[in-house]
Amino acid sequence: MAASNIYVGLEIGTSKVCMVVGEVRSDGAIKILGVGQHPSAGVRKGEIVDPETVQTCLHDALMRAEERSNVEVNTVFLAVTGSHVQSLNNRGTIRVADEQMEITPEDLEEVKKIARDVPLPKENGYIHSIIQHYYVDGKDKIPNPVGMLGQKLEADYHIIHGVKTRIQNAIKCVREVPLEVEDIVFSPVAAAQVVLNREAKNEGALLIDIGGGTSDYICFIDGAVVASGCVPIGGDHITNDIALVLKIPLARAEKLKVNHGSASLKGMIDVEIPVEGESGRKVSQELLNQIMNARVTELLSVIHEPLAKAGYLSRLGKGIFLTGGSSLMRGISDLTEEIFGIPVQKSGAAAMSGPSALFENPQYATPVGLIRYAQLLDEQKPKRGPLSKLGEKLEKFFGGGK
Repeated sequence: MAASNIYVGLEIGTSKVCMVVGEVRSDGAIKILGVGQHPSAGVRKGEIVDPETVQTCLHDALMRAEERSNVEVNTVFLAVTGSHVQSLNNRGTIRVADEQMEITPEDLEEVKKIARDVPLPKENGYIHSIIQHYYVDGKDKIPNPVGMLGQKLEADYHIIHGVKTRIQNAIKCVREVPLEVEDIVFSPVAAAQVVLNREAKNEGALLIDIGGGTSDYICFIDGAVVASGCVPIGGDHITNDIALVLKIPLARAEKLKVNHGSASLKGMIDVEIPVEGESGRKVSQELLNQIMNARVTELLSVIHEPLAKAGYLSRLGKGIFLTGGSSLMRGISDLTEEIFGIPVQKSGAAAMSGPSALFENPQYATPVGLIRYAQLLDEQKPKRGPLSKLGEKLEKFFGGGK
């Protein structure tokens, strides 16, 4: 790229609305110029349920981001999530004409189209179609088959899709601020851009992003996305469980969780913990940890089951990476290793510059990842503006086409 470009990542989460302004310089390095955030209201399990309230939160985050970055924000890359988001893998196959034999760019486009053309529920639309591998006459992992000689060309794709109206509602909410949406990105696709480096993706890695209302995941094997999804369980559900069982307000339950609780039962010593704000009342450390352990076990088991069934877990050479605000919970790494039988690793994030410690904080993986996603998109399609890409995507998404 000849000049610097400025991109804005926006995450409307269950716990917070976060907007990150980043500058991609001519050498490809990213500098974060400013961050604006505001506690969320009107969002449940990652989905907008009260657009007007969300717009108020969004407007406040926007004002802070503009003030801190000294940039006027007009367009954003928007992270989307929710339990309605699903994924599948599909293979497209074509026969190369006998008189031709050499694979052409037209052949490549045709096999891509076939691989992407899968029947979805009528209420769903495409969010991402991500190439996994090409095959020529059965030989796999061909990065670019154009020009090769062969009789059969195949392409494997990972397709992420979701309910059209729910995605449209998020886009509509942002547009009424008013901001234009340059592209929509499934949250773990964005987070993976900064949490996982190329080595991790090639050797096999599972990223689990544990937020307030949802937990998203994405699994890479041999450099390709093989599985992704969203579980409608997050840190808020653990807090709710504590509040219900111990019969205390949510705010006090949250403090107990953060300051004293652990998702793991390993090495636990039962002591009495004072409940802040309730003079003389104490609760059992053992009970607190058991409440947290039960909910986190449920969450991780929902992710574990389909990955184990598909045989992916034995191929995760780099292990599991946890991110998202709720990944800071005590004992969660131990419990994850116990359930999956795979080590939990520290992030292999790419270096960036900007506000201190922003990139080490797992709460910001998705919005910062949107900046990296925007950079990669621009590098891959330098002759096309980002709005032209979104226009094409939204036409397919809203129209339900392929």
